[in-house]
Amino acid sequence: MLCRFFFLLILLGASCAVHAQTLGFSIAEGKKRVEIPIEIHNNLVVVPVLLNGMLPLKFIVDTGVRTAILTQKTYTDILNLSYSRKYSIAGPGGEKLIEAYVTSGVDLQLPGVDGHGHSLLVLEEDYLELRNHLGTDVHGVLGYELFSRFVVKVDYKARMLTLMLPEKLKTGRKYETIPISIEDTKPYIMANVTQGNGEQKKLKFLIDSGASHSMMIEPRSDSTLDIPVNSVSCVVGRGLGGEIRGKTGRIKELSLGNFKMSNVIANYPDPNSYIDTLKLGETFRNGTIGGEVLSRFSVIYNFSAEEIRLKKNVDFKKGFYYNLSGITLRAKGTHLNKYEITDIRKSSSSDKAGLKIGDEIISVNGITVSEINLNQLNGQLNLRPGKKVEVTVKRNNVLTSTKMILENNF
Repeated sequence: MLCRFFFLLILLGASCAVHAQTLGFSIAEGKKRVEIPIEIHNNLVVVPVLLNGMLPLKFIVDTGVRTAILTQKTYTDILNLSYSRKYSIAGPGGEKLIEAYVTSGVDLQLPGVDGHGHSLLVLEEDYLELRNHLGTDVHGVLGYELFSRFVVKVDYKARMLTLMLPEKLKTGRKYETIPISIEDTKPYIMANVTQGNGEQKKLKFLIDSGASHSMMIEPRSDSTLDIPVNSVSCVVGRGLGGEIRGKTGRIKELSLGNFKMSNVIANYPDPNSYIDTLKLGETFRNGTIGGEVLSRFSVIYNFSAEEIRLKKNVDFKKGFYYNLSGITLRAKGTHLNKYEITDIRKSSSSDKAGLKIGDEIISVNGITVSEINLNQLNGQLNLRPGKKVEVTVKRNNVLTSTKMILENNF
C-alpha cells in the first residue's frame, strides 16, 4: 500500500517557528492525565480540535512538525483572524509551491486540554490534499506543541491518545525504553537495518508519526545504502510539489531496541523528487520511520527525557504487505464517497486487468463503494495475495467490470 502514502514535509514547521509565541497547552488543575479518543486513518493519528472556541476541526498528531499547521485559509478567514506575515515557499528551480500565512494568539482546544496563544502556519489552500488522500475531513497538523508540554501515549489498537505530565509517567514492565535525541524540536532514533545483501547498518531515523509509510530510506545520505534489486517503481508519497516517485522494496530486518521486524517495506525516493530537506538546514538523517511501523506498538513519547517507550500490540507480527492491486485512489465529492484512480503501477494486477487512470470505482466484490470509506475500500483491494477481486468502474460514463488476482510483487 506504500504507493499511496504521502509525507508531511518538515519544511513547513521550520518556516515560521522563530515567530511562534510561547505555547500554552494545559490540562485541568489537579488532573494527572487526559485521555482523548482518536481516529486512525492510513496509520495516522487524528484528534478533534476546537479552533478559537468556535470551529470544530480535526488535526493529525505529527512528531515531524514544529508549528501547528492549518491546511486551508478559509477557516481562519471565517473567524476574521489577522495575519502577521506571508510566506511563499519555492521548490527546485524556483517554482512556487505554496503560499502560507502566520496568525498568532490562536486558541486550540482538545477534549480536556486548553491551549492559548498559539501561532498557526495557515496554507492558502490544501496543497497536500489531505482529505482527498485520507478519505476523511482533516484540517491541520499538531506537532511539537503537544510533545514539548506532555508525555504523549498513542495506543493505536484502543484508539486512544493519553496526555500526561512527565512526572506522572508510569509504565508496566512490558514497555521497552529506547533513547532518542530531540534535535530542532524533532525526535530521532538510531536503528539497526539489515539490507537485502545482508549488510547491517546503524542508521539515524526521524520518528515521523505524520507519515503513513513503514519507513523511508534516503540513498543519498550514505553511499553504502543499496536500493533492493527486487523493487518496483511507483508513487511513494505526496509532497508540496505533488507526487513523490521512487522505488519500493524490502529490507531483511529492522531493529528498534530489542524489537525485530522482518521483511519491512521501505521507500527509496528518487533524487529531486521532493524538496531536499537534507540540504535545507534540517538535521541530518538517513530516513524516517512512519506509521506502518509505529502502529504495531503502543508508543509513549517522552521528549523531556529524550526517550520513547514501546510495547508491541497484536499487529506486531502482521506481515508488511505491499499495494497488492497496484491502484492509488483519491476520494472526491462533498461527502468523499467517490473514488478515482490516480495511479496504476505498471505490470500490477490492476494494470493487467485493464484499469486506467481516471476510472471511477463503482463497486468492489459486489460492495457499492459509496457506502464505505477509503480505508475500507483499500482494504478490499489489498486483502491478501492470490485473492480474486471483481471491480466495476465508470469510464466515459460507461460501466465496465473486470476481475484481477492480487499479487505481491516482491
